[in-house]
Amino acid sequence: MDTASGLNFAIIGVGGYIAPRHIKAIKETKNNLLAALDICDSVGIIDSYFPYSDFFVEFERFDRHIDKLRRTDKKIDIVSICSPNYLHDSHIRFALRSGAHAICEKPLVLNPWNIDALEEYENDTGKKVYNVLQLRLHSAIQALRRKIQKGPKNKKYDIQLTYITSRGNWYHFSWKGDTQKSGGIATNIGVHFFDMLTWIFGDVKENITHISKPDKSSGFLELEKARVRWFLSINFNDLPEQTKKEGKRTYRNILIDNEEIEFSGGFSELHTETYREILAGKGFGLTEAKNSIQTVYAIRNSEPMGCVGYYHPMCRNIAL
Repeated sequence: MDTASGLNFAIIGVGGYIAPRHIKAIKETKNNLLAALDICDSVGIIDSYFPYSDFFVEFERFDRHIDKLRRTDKKIDIVSICSPNYLHDSHIRFALRSGAHAICEKPLVLNPWNIDALEEYENDTGKKVYNVLQLRLHSAIQALRRKIQKGPKNKKYDIQLTYITSRGNWYHFSWKGDTQKSGGIATNIGVHFFDMLTWIFGDVKENITHISKPDKSSGFLELEKARVRWFLSINFNDLPEQTKKEGKRTYRNILIDNEEIEFSGGFSELHTETYREILAGKGFGLTEAKNSIQTVYAIRNSEPMGCVGYYHPMCRNIAL
């Protein structure tokens, strides 16, 4: 992409939790935010970065505005998409039809066949779809991947993944609590971990779900080079006692052959780095998104087996 004079961006879903990271990334990569859309008007965060950006609460008016810009020297080059998960597919299509590339938060889409259809859209429009897979850019994760690639070719690693990020009652009454809209716990908070694991340890060979509830999910994945037992939760009660005593509401832990992988820090700049990679022509696209979308789709549509035998300690958390 030619970024010499700065590209023109629009953003959909500017009122959400993740949008400020995208706005900051647009600013820090020296580009311009010309238009923003959200059904919520509590979007004062824009003033800190792009106070003169146009703002819309109705998609129809936003659509008309983007089309008007398309006919001028201020056409939109990229649409950043931070809307609810179930709207990603539609908003990506809108971006491509409008003559813009799309940068979309994870999960890129909810169903594997959506990716196939978007590939046709890319071919038809000549525009690209990029997914935010920021864990692939984390220095500790990259170092782990290099270590595994240099390690024994036939070794099978044993992995325990625990991610507990407690949420209040609001979660269950928002779109995030609706599986048809969010994809459920494994999709909404786990998809980037599944992407990271398959990126490092290879494709999924077996996928078993043990627990599938509104507030937690667990299961087993056999990858080409790993056996993964995973547990995801938004329930505060699932946090280890030490984490609660420290006043924290989030706990993430990855053990590989009983050795902990430390990657708790270094997240603050990953969205900006993601944008830099995309603008340099090295972003992650539809092909890179496929494995994780297929994995979470299978989890969402499988019959939970329940926790038995060796698996029981993961039913609540790794510290049980």
